[in-house]
Amino acid sequence: HSTVIKCKAAVAWEVGKPLSIEEVEVAPPKAHEVRVKIVATGICRTDDHVLKGSFPNIDYPVIPGHEGAGIVESIGEGVTCVKPGEKVIPLCLPQCGECSSCLNPDTNCCLKTHLYESQNLMPDKTSRFTCKGKAIHHFLWISTFSEYTVMPDSAIARIDDDAPLDKVCLFGCGFSTGYGAAINTAKVKPGSTCAIFGLGGVGLSVVIGCKSAGASRIIGIDINKDKFTKARELGATECINPQDFKKPIQEVLVEMTGHGVDYSFEVIGHTDTMVAALASCHMNSGTCVMVGAPPSGSQLSFDPMLLFTGRTWKGSIIGGWKTKDSIPKLVSGYMEKKFNPDVLITHTLPFDKINEGFELLQSGKSIRTVLLF
Repeated sequence: HSTVIKCKAAVAWEVGKPLSIEEVEVAPPKAHEVRVKIVATGICRTDDHVLKGSFPNIDYPVIPGHEGAGIVESIGEGVTCVKPGEKVIPLCLPQCGECSSCLNPDTNCCLKTHLYESQNLMPDKTSRFTCKGKAIHHFLWISTFSEYTVMPDSAIARIDDDAPLDKVCLFGCGFSTGYGAAINTAKVKPGSTCAIFGLGGVGLSVVIGCKSAGASRIIGIDINKDKFTKARELGATECINPQDFKKPIQEVLVEMTGHGVDYSFEVIGHTDTMVAALASCHMNSGTCVMVGAPPSGSQLSFDPMLLFTGRTWKGSIIGGWKTKDSIPKLVSGYMEKKFNPDVLITHTLPFDKINEGFELLQSGKSIRTVLLF
């Protein structure tokens, strides 16, 4: 297929403006690139960071979106991992298979990631998107807020032919990130106590992970009480609102458990809650996992005694999964009913209502909104 495709996409023309639905031209894939028809895409907090300008190193105008699922429309020369017509999930964290991270069995942060070198353009430093005669930037190489999008073959994974795309799009980011933070990064042990700061789509996926790992106490923490019912449904044993207490939340958690939790997870991306999460885990054997994306350029200030006594502080990106290897297996696990992230989807909207979806996220009324083209 050497034709340019015209389709609709949501363009962020500049920081602080709502997305604008435009007709864009999508060029055919070059060597080692794949053009995908996106069927469903979730709205993740990270996309909101792009609109607000707090995600690092983004060039505007840009087509955001990074949690999608679709069907391969065409492939460039040399692509062997997928064929036209196959169902796929675009990978917001690539797996090139060649860098030191990909070759190390214990790491997943491929050195082709945006955090290492910008993914605002394709690897050849050109764009496949044009709108009103202007080149439009890519986001994390995948830009799922476009009905057709092009990505390198290191950023795509084939999934089960019978997977429902309107549900498994969450495996592109939200579900995999939270579930993996508990299973891979923290390695939650049976019978342990966990605290999860932030009960959005990713935080609730951490709850699912802690429960499936056999944690005996799972404490959900959020200032929005509307999230508590769903958290309990998914396995939280208790839920608390920091605003109900006169003392810092870490002191509340230490009192509740006698010595702090075994594992804490910060799934908001605020520096103050990161330090609170660290202080709320056991002073010697506790592990705190940072899951929420910190605002670009932010700095942390904390008492080093928190670490000196033996706590472990870790970061987790896309749940520690090697994406190309693991995302298809996670989807297969979902097809076998090993876990059910469907309950995270609170709203399903047509793509044209994308800004309504962002309003639901910002007002705390949704967990995950899935947009359908």
